[in-house]
Amino acid sequence: MTVCTVLSKKRHVAVVLAASLALAPMPVPAQPTGVPSMGAASSAELSPSLERTLGNAIMEQGRRDPDYIDDPDVSQYLTDMGRELLKQASGAAGHQVNVFGLRDPDINAFALPGGHIGIHSGLVTSARSESELASVLSHEIAHVLQRHIARGMTRSSQSNHILLASLAGALLAALSGSGDLAMGVAAFGQAAAVDRQLGFSRQAEQEADRVGLQMMTRAGYDPRGMAQMFGRLARSSSLNEGVGGNVYARTHPLSVQRLSDIESRIQDSARSHQDNPAFWFVRAKLLVIQARAGRASSQWIDALRRAADQGSGVEQAAAQYGLAFAALKQKNPDQARRELEAIATEFRQTPQVDALSVAIASSLDERDEALEQAREAWQRWPRSQSVALALAQALQNAGHDDEAVQFLADRIKQWPDMSNLHRFQAQSYERLDKKIAARRAMAQYYEDTGALPTAVEHLQQARGLTDDFYLQSELDVEIRELKERLVSQRALLKRFEKSG
Repeated sequence: MTVCTVLSKKRHVAVVLAASLALAPMPVPAQPTGVPSMGAASSAELSPSLERTLGNAIMEQGRRDPDYIDDPDVSQYLTDMGRELLKQASGAAGHQVNVFGLRDPDINAFALPGGHIGIHSGLVTSARSESELASVLSHEIAHVLQRHIARGMTRSSQSNHILLASLAGALLAALSGSGDLAMGVAAFGQAAAVDRQLGFSRQAEQEADRVGLQMMTRAGYDPRGMAQMFGRLARSSSLNEGVGGNVYARTHPLSVQRLSDIESRIQDSARSHQDNPAFWFVRAKLLVIQARAGRASSQWIDALRRAADQGSGVEQAAAQYGLAFAALKQKNPDQARRELEAIATEFRQTPQVDALSVAIASSLDERDEALEQAREAWQRWPRSQSVALALAQALQNAGHDDEAVQFLADRIKQWPDMSNLHRFQAQSYERLDKKIAARRAMAQYYEDTGALPTAVEHLQQARGLTDDFYLQSELDVEIRELKERLVSQRALLKRFEKSG
């Protein structure tokens, strides 16, 4: 078990449990006595290559989950933090991590095969410092580096095999073309349940603590953040014991010994850390994103208002930003602008504030103003994905689609895994009456987001729009490669499905 099942059951676990119980009874696994040995058999079952393929298949479908947070500020901040932590790890060569957010107030995180790590919005909004968030993320990365996920998945266990078979079945259904949003929910839900079922040993958890603490310290974070976060979670777990079943206490024991071990390790390495302002702005944005309609939403807004009225420094500025973001989501751009203008001058120029300011101007149909702001913001923040998207949209709204296409092409080179860039590029190609290019761009977008059958359809449409033999041949190669990828993924998933 990773740091994932912290205070309550995962919101998706019911999906997989229902499917699993329909197949066979679910035994309660005994806590393993140590990290399972990776012998030849388990290596053959889930080699690093197969692990990455399975993890990518889960992500491709999971991105359809309506609670997957497709926000450039959030995605870039979490992934940049994860990759910076990874750089500090010993033996990290050949490994990679992709960190993504899910809209859920539960304080949870989970690791998928292949280095994908899901962070619930509640984990970020509950963190009291950037070092606390880094402590959980580094612990999860440590599980990835130690291959605890792969080892647990290949451990001989009836329940593990049932869960893997259910996960593979859901992914196969999605690849057949019958998938919809529910398949995305099932993909993340069943993957999270597999993670939950692994039940890592105390030895594995202590190893992840040790490796994670070393990572975050080398990256410049305050190692006391790990003791503070885990100590608070342990106290909360104790207070909630018996209320709806304490899943966290049963599967992820934060023992006194483990907490003492963490505290002893940080005695000689404690340091102060200056939080990146982006932490507070992303945290405020996630407070709004995770709020549901009704009372819950008003509670989060009230909390931001109190922080804006009573706080100070970057926390106050971030709360004011959150109020502006909430007002724009409620389709009140005038109020959003007033909230944004109330931010203290020294915090008014951040990538998050600049991108939101452009969005407000666009919402008010101030196209020239939005474009001018976006150009200036891009000059200030040439590494910000949210500012890049704001400029691309401003160019499109102002009718500068030729410039938008070139700008987006340059950004695709800068961030090749940022799928939305292809979607925006397709929009401009369509307005420029470049229909073949538009369909190829959309095919790339669907390929990146896992809808491989839809990607094939768009390439086939592009092929039907041209009589150019060379272009047709090029498209034929792309279509064939995608179909071969589909066949390969189906074969892999059938293998896991049969394991149940």
